Amino acid sequence: MSQYPDAPGGGSVTPNLDFAGTTPYEDYVQADVLTHLQHPLSDDPGEMVFLVTTQVMELWFTVLVHEWETATQALRSDDLPVAMAALKRSVRELEALNASWKPLGQLTPAQFNSYRGALGEGSGFQSAMYRRMEFLLGEKSASMLVPHRGAPRVHAELEKALQEPSLYDEVLRLLARRGYAVPAAVLGRDVTQKYEPSPEVEAIWTELYAGDQDNDLVRLGEALTDVGELVWRWRNDHLVATRRAMGAKAGTGGSAGVAWLEKRAAKNVFPELWTARSHV
Repeated sequence: MSQYPDAPGGGSVTPNLDFAGTTPYEDYVQADVLTHLQHPLSDDPGEMVFLVTTQVMELWFTVLVHEWETATQALRSDDLPVAMAALKRSVRELEALNASWKPLGQLTPAQFNSYRGALGEGSGFQSAMYRRMEFLLGEKSASMLVPHRGAPRVHAELEKALQEPSLYDEVLRLLARRGYAVPAAVLGRDVTQKYEPSPEVEAIWTELYAGDQDNDLVRLGEALTDVGELVWRWRNDHLVATRRAMGAKAGTGGSAGVAWLEKRAAKNVFPELWTARSHV
């Protein structure tokens, strides 16, 4: 990665600086594309930070969708090591995503208002990649496809994600294949609908957590809990940053702003993993 004039052992390193076209680094990373995607719409210098940070968030959403789709497919094939590796990577990636709020978390209303008008009707809830993340977490809603009707490829990807089992659906199917009594109504549920907690699933997690702590299903539960915790922190950091920047005003794009974010922040993904702990 770095270039040093002296190699270990006293030798000399002369990097290749002469390329016929673009550098191999550019060909792989597409840095020139990434660094020319910023087109601020106001004269306020703070808008650049907002724009780049939002774009970075979108890139992290893309990585997380990749990890959770990898984990979902691995669980479907009973390949728990591959699923666990993807979930553990996603925990580090969620930590990086959540850190993205730091450049925006201290915005005052005046600072945000200086370029808020540039957003027009734009709002984060319109992010297609974030919606795919939510769908993978079991937060399904067909109405969230509506904003993307004018973008056929994006709409098709979201429709596919809506129709497919979530990450948690595949976890519960794995539990059933391992002999746990997951209700038929849960296994056969309409996966286009938001996942709703089940007392029977809660009892399964209670049994697992009360037993052998080295059980691979307990480790899976903890990996999912790590993900769920960081998703909850993401939602709360979003709520706090919005409160600081705009108080209780309506959000861009016609959203309810803080009121909507408060409702979201009050909920946990993988709900029985949290409620089961009260019974262990």
